[in-house]
Amino acid sequence: MPDLVPNREMVTTHHFDIDVEPAQIVWGKRAIEVDERKDNLRTAAKEKFTHIVNIEVLKETDQYPETQYDPSVVDAARAVFEARMDAINAAVTHEDIDDLTEV
Repeated sequence: MPDLVPNREMVTTHHFDIDVEPAQIVWGKRAIEVDERKDNLRTAAKEKFTHIVNIEVLKETDQYPETQYDPSVVDAARAVFEARMDAINAAVTHEDIDDLTEV
């Protein structure tokens, strides 16, 4: 496997080098673009927000009448989600993305 710069490169395809003894598997690598990393962070933020909303919606259809949808929970989750999306959209470098993944 090739040496990779963490969060900057990824392994791609491989080929066999049969000109050496013993034959070797040679792996390729490519750079990971900032936008790819931003897309991953956006997806994770959306999934987290959707999960919270779904939990609240399920309260309306469960078997317990005392559980009720709480719009304040959804509003708080929306505020966190929107702040997260703003931070992700403002990121322009890998270092900016690194700062967001450490949070």
